[in-house]
Amino acid sequence: MSAADPEQVLAVGVDVGGTSVRAGVVDAEGQILDTVRAPTPAGEEALEETIAGAVGELARRHPVRATGLALAGFVAPGGDTVRYAPHLSWRDAPVATRVGARLGLPTVVEHDANAAALAERRFGAAAGASTAVFVALGTGIGAALLIGGELFRGAHGVAPELGHVRVVPDGRPCPCGKRGCWERYCSGTALATTALELLAADRSGGSVLARDAAADPGRISGQRVAAAAREGDRVARRAVAELGHWLGEGLAMVADVFDPELVVVGGGVSGSAPLFLDAARERYARVVTGAGHRPLARIRTAQLGDAAAVVGAAQLAREAVTAEPGAAVAG
Repeated sequence: MSAADPEQVLAVGVDVGGTSVRAGVVDAEGQILDTVRAPTPAGEEALEETIAGAVGELARRHPVRATGLALAGFVAPGGDTVRYAPHLSWRDAPVATRVGARLGLPTVVEHDANAAALAERRFGAAAGASTAVFVALGTGIGAALLIGGELFRGAHGVAPELGHVRVVPDGRPCPCGKRGCWERYCSGTALATTALELLAADRSGGSVLARDAAADPGRISGQRVAAAAREGDRVARRAVAELGHWLGEGLAMVADVFDPELVVVGGGVSGSAPLFLDAARERYARVVTGAGHRPLARIRTAQLGDAAAVVGAAQLAREAVTAEPGAAVAG
């Protein structure tokens, strides 16, 4: 395939989540022109058929040239094989080749945090940054690293798994099999866990969350805790303060390893950043190695919201088909 003018290429980005598949047609300016959603089915065959159906529907309405898939999982170098995805059925599967064959379109696969970081670098909060870390606070923690403005994936395509760095030895159990991972203290799930722990130890009463937990502990989600904190609930505000503390601790650790100029905080929890981000910045500035004697990274919230992975995946696909002739692309 000959190189195409990137300004003229429309690509589809697909955010493949554990509960839904979201596909969007994205132009060269990072604007989503059209979207399709579908529930995420079980099984590889059904999942690939659902993705192909969503992309095919968009391709019938727009002259798309390529597809990029973003998902939470380990993607092998080259953007074809999904080695492991905890919430999806793929295991060592040549996903890009198989989906590309269904569609007849060049197809690439990327970790969703990497895709979101690329979108923020090109169109959002990380524009112009050379060395930046993207931290997505959601159910867990997704992370990406940009060095020289380029994604760093590590030797085997799984870097950086910051959410599973231990911050509390023998701490809260994590689905990854370890205990005390950062995401067990700094995520939407962690916010709910902290609130329930605080409620169990609280005897003063008066908390709206206490009444919710008494009726149904399952109602205590990260979103519910954040909403209660905005309403002034005492226990919820303590839980949010704990999240801010651990975000600051983790960002200091990240700065000690990578020394980024910029940290972008995204994911669903970032929508509540006014409740905790200033405290996280203060904690980071106090505990980073050499505090008071080194420049600090700027810490910003993401600008593209939950669209970032779709935009980033489409951008990767666009780059694949507008590269020099001879570049390897599945499909």
